[in-house]
Amino acid sequence: MTERLPASSPSGEADNNRLPPARFAFPRHTWKEIAHLLANLPMALIGFVYTVTVLATGIGLTVTVIGLPLLAVALMGARRLGRLERARARALLGVRVDEPSRLPWGRRGGGLFQRLWMGLKDPVGWRTMLYDFIRLPWGIFTFAFTLTSLFVLWPVLPLIARGLTNVDRAMVRGLLSPSDELERRIAELESDRGVVVDTAAADMRRIERDLHDGAQARLVNLAMGLGMAKERLLEGQADDKVVAAMVEEAHGEVKLALQELRDLARGIHPAVLTDRGLDAALSSVASRCTVPVKVTADLDARPVAAIEGIAYFTVSELLQNVSKHSGAKSASVDVWRSDDRLLIQVWDDGRGGARLDGGTGMRGLADRLDAVDGLFVIDSPPGGPTVVTAELPWRDRTEASGAGGAGGQGRHGGKR
Repeated sequence: MTERLPASSPSGEADNNRLPPARFAFPRHTWKEIAHLLANLPMALIGFVYTVTVLATGIGLTVTVIGLPLLAVALMGARRLGRLERARARALLGVRVDEPSRLPWGRRGGGLFQRLWMGLKDPVGWRTMLYDFIRLPWGIFTFAFTLTSLFVLWPVLPLIARGLTNVDRAMVRGLLSPSDELERRIAELESDRGVVVDTAAADMRRIERDLHDGAQARLVNLAMGLGMAKERLLEGQADDKVVAAMVEEAHGEVKLALQELRDLARGIHPAVLTDRGLDAALSSVASRCTVPVKVTADLDARPVAAIEGIAYFTVSELLQNVSKHSGAKSASVDVWRSDDRLLIQVWDDGRGGARLDGGTGMRGLADRLDAVDGLFVIDSPPGGPTVVTAELPWRDRTEASGAGGAGGQGRHGGKR
């Protein structure tokens, strides 16, 4: 039996001594950097032409009504170009830059002027335009130098590519990255301030309307009735029965006016909330609901007055919606603290279908909670049940303000 020898080349060398196939010497990341440098020119041209065109057109038309809106729209377009550049740097340069937060007008209402002003002040859009404006000469240089190096400076091309792309990395990080969420917080706080101002103005109009149509009108009727009784007495035409009826009517008007003033004061800030805390105040609100409400409060302390007041009025309005719109037979309110958050959950077994845009004040509640970094979530499928969850930041009262008012906050439940 003969032994089979390995195949050999004509020169007698074995196949395993053959050279490996020829390859490009550069690693993958170097080719990515070269691709990024060559793409700089077309991307820089697009960004430069866009920036110069929209700025020239928008500024030139500022004397008309379309100039400023055009600039705001142009800044939104610049944001999209910035997103494209961040994606390119992420794919080719390995630069991980977070996307800037969206402008907050999409989740919150506001007038047209407020939205326009917010768009014009967008720092992300302006920095992107600056990036696109200064990139054209750099894009021309990097494209030409890299293309030339491919044929002339091949041995040192990886070092050249790394040096040039490091400049690109610095530009992306410096001009296209969010500045530690500071800009987002400024935009949100400015929008929140508008919400708070609008809410306060609406509350003032409501108080003025309630005073004018309620207690004030009753006090005017009271003054007129007492004036007529006084005239009869002074003219000597007094009939004991007539005067007694007039005084009785005036007494009834006084009682109704006092009740309306108490209700109005409760709507501004109820005394029971100040004196006894959230548990007692919510129990009082539940007692006025048209359906049985079980209140459970598990709080070992009292939050600051502002958060306590927002929690109270949130539950109060939700229970009013239960009475007016839900058709429920029972409801419950649960309040508890979880770390640094105050959580509220209102449940009812009504018909469901509640929405933020349903015209029942839910949108206003969501805006009010959002203005203090809170959350507002509705789960209300058709047919029910409805569960509304509200979340507020917990802020402890100081010892001076909390020493006398921390009572009355144990766990409490029962039918109201």
